[in-house]
Amino acid sequence: MPEKQFRLEIVTPTKVVFNDFVVSFTAPGTLGSFQVLYNHAPLLSSIGIGEVKLVDKKGQTARYATSGGFVEVRENKAMILAETAERSDEIDVARAEAARDRALKRLQERKSDTDVLRARAALARALNRLRIAGS
Repeated sequence: MPEKQFRLEIVTPTKVVFNDFVVSFTAPGTLGSFQVLYNHAPLLSSIGIGEVKLVDKKGQTARYATSGGFVEVRENKAMILAETAERSDEIDVARAEAARDRALKRLQERKSDTDVLRARAALARALNRLRIAGS
């Protein structure tokens, strides 16, 4: 194993999405995206809706759509505790398009009981999933 790798684990409430050595990863911090490399300083950060992009030990890039959570980095181990994390090639595009359409409809109709913030968040998550899936 080359020296410049570290362990990354991506965990959601329902499963471990990724657990292996990586060369780097980039995460959508709530104050801006950041990248982590080998020997990174200890870090604890919140993440938002966006893309987690990693380069694995074989040099392959993987992309994940995430909807928020936290990242902890220390002693060449990193853990992403994510609300959701879906690998780009596992995203159900039809489901994401349906979620986008539902959120747009709620925002356009704006009934008195419409939770606008919730609809905007749903739209942002759906658009992020579609972007990461390449649609």
